[in-house]
Amino acid sequence: MIRWLIVVFIALMVINAFTPWFKKLGLGRLPGDLRFTLFGREFFLPLTTTILLSALASLMSKLI
Repeated sequence: MIRWLIVVFIALMVINAFTPWFKKLGLGRLPGDLRFTLFGREFFLPLTTTILLSALASLMSKLI
């Protein structure tokens, strides 16, 4: 269990580091990515971007 927690934490750190680069590529602004404001706070749910990056990671794992 602790290994998965560490892996998720490292994955989130890597994704956070590459976020500006993803925005330059247009990820985060795809048609299925949701942005909404609730109680004065902005929330962002990148559904399409998550599916696209997951498919890319899956393809890379199959090739390696």
